[in-house]
Amino acid sequence: MTLLFITNSRIGDAVLSTGMLDHALEHYPGIAVTVACGHIAAPLFEGVPGLEHIHIIRKKPWGGHWWEAYRQLKGTRWDIIIDLRGSPLPMLLRPRQTLRPRVHAAAPNHRVRRIGSTLGDKGFKHPPEPRLWIRPEDEAAADAALAGTGEAPLLVLAPTANWIAKVWPADRFVELARRLTAPDGALPGARIAVVAGPDERDAAAPVLEALAGPGTLDLIGRLHLLAVSAVFSRSALVVGNDSGLMHMAAASGAPTIGLFGPSRDEHYAPWGPRGRAVRTDKAYEELYPPGLKPGTVTASLMDTLPVERVEEAARTLLQEVAAAETRS
Repeated sequence: MTLLFITNSRIGDAVLSTGMLDHALEHYPGIAVTVACGHIAAPLFEGVPGLEHIHIIRKKPWGGHWWEAYRQLKGTRWDIIIDLRGSPLPMLLRPRQTLRPRVHAAAPNHRVRRIGSTLGDKGFKHPPEPRLWIRPEDEAAADAALAGTGEAPLLVLAPTANWIAKVWPADRFVELARRLTAPDGALPGARIAVVAGPDERDAAAPVLEALAGPGTLDLIGRLHLLAVSAVFSRSALVVGNDSGLMHMAAASGAPTIGLFGPSRDEHYAPWGPRGRAVRTDKAYEELYPPGLKPGTVTASLMDTLPVERVEEAARTLLQEVAAAETRS
């Protein structure tokens, strides 16, 4: 059997879609998989079982990217197309079965539930969990990155985002890390790792430089995305802005705190029992009023989120995780 999985270009949205792909792999063992997505998200799918090809979608005017995809994909007889983009490809490629979300993107539901609606009401209520497929080389790269840093727990900070308005001020990330790793903190003596994309070093530098020391790791742009996910899975806690890295952390199973202001936590909170969203005093509607042009915002809109609130959320989450582990 053949499967064409059409998913998103951004890392976060692509991560949230992976539960649907995992569901298909479980129900059709040995199915041959082609993933169509943007080039930034493509590395996330390199470990997918049965992967035959990743088709990179590069946006072109007038939907030209879909015609290019059709020309490259039309030579295969597709059994199933899972289309999470509302593309014309199912109509053009005529698979035996097409699956698409049944809940509109604008509905006030988490994106994982919307994607789960592809499977009907049951999939909406109990959607497949996002996951990433980590290869042995990714595990080895994560081990190497953490080697020689001791056995203390690991606190990971993801202080960047794709829009400056969503970025919590650097000095608050620094203060939070110092509080959490203090002798009386929730993670006393923890190692600290700072993660960001290779083009985000300047944005993450103030956090990294303020926390510089033998217990701090610079993982900015140094690892494959799947190796970053492997680092997350070894973490005691991940704190990050609403970003792709935050969603990767939650999908890895790491206790994850996501920071929200001018984005909707009801749509994009870190998914899973170990994910928590903490938002600003100001509501989304106040920070992102109708007609706001993102390009006109040149500073963070996260200044009404105090360090104390994030620290308390982290303490509570870590206590809940510890209690759950004790019960199990």
